[in-house]
Amino acid sequence: MLELTYHWEGDYLIPDLEPPEAPRIGKYGTMRHNYLRDYHTGVFDGMLFKGTLNQHLEQMDQEANEMMELLTTQMAKAEGVTEALKAKDQMEWVRRMNGIRNRAEEIIYSDLVYCD
Repeated sequence: MLELTYHWEGDYLIPDLEPPEAPRIGKYGTMRHNYLRDYHTGVFDGMLFKGTLNQHLEQMDQEANEMMELLTTQMAKAEGVTEALKAKDQMEWVRRMNGIRNRAEEIIYSDLVYCD
């Protein structure tokens, strides 16, 4: 049972309510939020009413960031994009790392953000 405390403000009793903690969702969590809200309203509303939406978004954002780091590291190693290349030809290193990051993001979008 929920027990509320109150305080007086003038002639009125006002409940002492604490706002919920703000969710810590980043880029991928925000994208997932928008996807669920726009294309899966039943799932979105169900999670919202159960109070599990923010937890889902935080967890998904954390998983996406971990996956991004892992994928970029693995792809860079597989393609020979090293610190030696960075020291030798910075622009080539940047070009190749941007390509790797773009491919990794596409994987994250299809596997985590925009999946059902």
